Amino acid sequence: MKRLLTITAIMEFGTGLVLVTLPWLLTGLLFGSSIDEPIILTIARIAGVAILALAVTCWLARNDGQSPAMKGLVIAMAIYNIGTSILIIYAGLGFTSSGIGLWPVVLFHLAMSVWYITKIQWKN
Repeated sequence: MKRLLTITAIMEFGTGLVLVTLPWLLTGLLFGSSIDEPIILTIARIAGVAILALAVTCWLARNDGQSPAMKGLVIAMAIYNIGTSILIIYAGLGFTSSGIGLWPVVLFHLAMSVWYITKIQWKN
């Protein structure tokens, strides 16, 4: 579990930091388009702050044992990765918006989804 949460913390910290500081860079890499509308930039930055919060949570919890809180975190991160995969796939196919990083990011989030699902302890 420690390796999974450490990798998540590092990757999501980087993503969150880019979304907060340079949201147009990430949208260019993922979707092949830039954003310049103030409200969309603000929403992207809020998403970046939320992702930073996930990263910090994963980092701080990486040494915790099996607990109800850890189970909740693992389930939440599985939902986050599945949802992120679905939304990025939808954008790539539905809006035909695809940058160089779109499909690698989809594959990363799908792999992380599987990894998180395999770590869920269904028994208490």
